[in-house]
Amino acid sequence: MTLADQPRGAAGERRDAAREVRAGGGRAALGGRAADGGRVAGDHPATPDNPITVLVVDDQELVRSGFSMVIDSQEDMLVVGEAGDGHSALKAALAAHPDVVMMDVRMPGMDGIAATEQIIGMVKPPPKVIILTTFDLDEYLMAAIRAGASGFLLKDAPPDAMLAAIRTVHAGDGVIAPAPTKRLIASVAAATPPDPDDVAAFENLTEREIEVLLMMAEGLSNTEIAARLSIAETTVKTHVGRILLKLEARDRVQAVVAAYRGGLVQRHST
Repeated sequence: MTLADQPRGAAGERRDAAREVRAGGGRAALGGRAADGGRVAGDHPATPDNPITVLVVDDQELVRSGFSMVIDSQEDMLVVGEAGDGHSALKAALAAHPDVVMMDVRMPGMDGIAATEQIIGMVKPPPKVIILTTFDLDEYLMAAIRAGASGFLLKDAPPDAMLAAIRTVHAGDGVIAPAPTKRLIASVAAATPPDPDDVAAFENLTEREIEVLLMMAEGLSNTEIAARLSIAETTVKTHVGRILLKLEARDRVQAVVAAYRGGLVQRHST
C-alpha cells in the first residue's frame, strides 16, 4: 500500500494540503506553531494527529524532494514547506512556524547561517534548526552554532539518522551524538579563541554538573550518563537542565560548544 492509499484522517488531510501548497510554490501555516507562541517545539508528544512539522531548505530540488519524501513517510512528521534559499526559508518559516528546520549551508543569496540566525530571531517561538553539512564545511560550523543551530547532519547520512535527528531536536536535545559530528564540533571549537564568558560560567557549575557536561561532550545520552554515574536518569535530566540554565545555553550543542570554547574539555582530556 502506498502513502496515497493510506486512510485519510486529520493528519492525512493536512499532509495533502501541505503537498498542494508545496506543489503550487506557496507557503501556509499548516499545523505549525501559532505566531503568538502558543505551541513550542518539544512541548507536545508527536502523533499522527499532532506531528512534528518540518521545513526543508536546500538549493537542490532533488535533495529537497528526497528529504521531504522520507520525512512525510513518517506518521509523526509533516513537511509544511520547502525553500531553495535563505530568503525563501525565512518567508516559509514565518508563514508555517515549523517545529524543525532542515537547513543547507551553501545556498544562493542568503546562506544557511544567516537564514538560521534570522529565523531564530524572528520566528516566535523559534524552531529547532538542523544544519545539513559535509566534511568540507568545517569553517561554517561554529558560526552556525552561534546563530542558534541545534545540531548537524551529514548530507550522506542514512534516512534513519535524519529521522532520529529530527525527533531528537524536537524533544529538546541537540544532535551531537554521531562521532563525525562530535569531531567537527571539537575541531572547530578548539580552533576558536577561549571565550571569557564561557570560562566564567563554569565557576557556577558544581563538580557533578561539570562531570555531566564532560559526558555530554562525549555525546552520551542521559541514559548512558545515568548508567556511568550509577544515578537515576531523572537526576541526570535535572543536572542537564541546570547546566543549560547556568551556561545560558538553549540546548546540549550550545553547552558542549561552550565547554570547548572555555577550555573545559581540553583541560580534562590531558
